[in-house]
Amino acid sequence: MVVLVTGSSGQLGQSLQFIAPNYPQIDFVFCDSKTLDITSLENCETIFSNYKPDFCINAAAYTAVDKAESESEKAFAINVNGAKNLAEVSKKFDTILLHISTDFVFDGNRDVTSSAVEMPYTEIDIPNPTGVYGQTKLDGEKAIQNIWKKHFIIRTSWVYSQFGNNFMKTMLRLASERDTISVVNDQIGTPTNAVDLAEVLVKIICHTERSRSAINRQPTIDNFGIYNFSNEGQCSWYDFAKKIFEINNISINLLPIPTTSFPTPAKRPSFSVLDKSKIKTVFGIEINNWEESLRNQSE
Repeated sequence: MVVLVTGSSGQLGQSLQFIAPNYPQIDFVFCDSKTLDITSLENCETIFSNYKPDFCINAAAYTAVDKAESESEKAFAINVNGAKNLAEVSKKFDTILLHISTDFVFDGNRDVTSSAVEMPYTEIDIPNPTGVYGQTKLDGEKAIQNIWKKHFIIRTSWVYSQFGNNFMKTMLRLASERDTISVVNDQIGTPTNAVDLAEVLVKIICHTERSRSAINRQPTIDNFGIYNFSNEGQCSWYDFAKKIFEINNISINLLPIPTTSFPTPAKRPSFSVLDKSKIKTVFGIEINNWEESLRNQSE
């Protein structure tokens, strides 16, 4: 079984490389943006023709949320055209496509006057992105849905790991440079360990491959579609930072601040907790609490 991974130099791509030795039955092909530029349909077709993958994990994305506001064309090229190109070649080669999306497809504005304020977002909630990044990720989802039925779109949030650039590594770096750090405490979501996300993607692939083998090489169409995945639980960015320092035995003056004190070019969802019921039910997946995964990360 051949699994092609795009964006192999990013934190999810590196996390997949990290766990790959645990799955000797899978022939992973890791492609960074130099090897496979997903904005080029011709490049996509060449790589797919060479490897004829059974599955493709699209871990390539433009993820600079604030920069996207001033680089919308670049964000669109990667997040929309790139997704479209991969869907086109996946259809041509009958490859099952796993595509990573984001909590930024939602505006995060649950009605605070109702009980819905604590209700996590499900896969059927109506997206309403507020910035360029979220819009391009939503448009990428739609492009895939319109082109190729054999897809899994995995929406995730607050991804961190020992690889790449992320909030955890930024906090650890800042702690070595200063005595006091201010972090927003009124944006609520759930951290996701990229290695946990990588494991879930491989579990989906293995589950789908078993289904194909069992029923005449065709997976059940019902399982394709959108799924949410993050770790369990919820917290603010301040809570996340506090736990990072606690687990790493770092003593620092950590100050909670409102979002209004830390303006950014792109608006952040104030509440973007994702409901994981569907992915747990369909694939029989158990999910670690975010604190447990963070602690495992630091051991």
